[in-house]
Amino acid sequence: MADTPEKKVKRKVMAQLKLLRTAYVVTPMSGGFGNSGVPDVLCCYEGRFIGIECKANGGRATALQLHNLNSIEIAGGIALLINESNVDNLIDMIEERVNGTA
Repeated sequence: MADTPEKKVKRKVMAQLKLLRTAYVVTPMSGGFGNSGVPDVLCCYEGRFIGIECKANGGRATALQLHNLNSIEIAGGIALLINESNVDNLIDMIEERVNGTA
């Protein structure tokens, strides 16, 4: 079965995060067995919590997803909305936020 466009973005995100060798990365289950609205990828890197929501083809985050991303930011974490146009910049985006230059 072919990957959906969003699945392709998630795969690229995971490949990028693998380059951060010391990052802890999980992909939580959503829907009936998990919490709805939780970002697609959760990561801890250099002591910072990061939530990454993946979208494709102009997809928009739902109100619940935006609420969760906002809650991560309020709690001092990093929340990122990643799509095909910015996935290749993910490492730079993380490094800038972790190092306080964004």
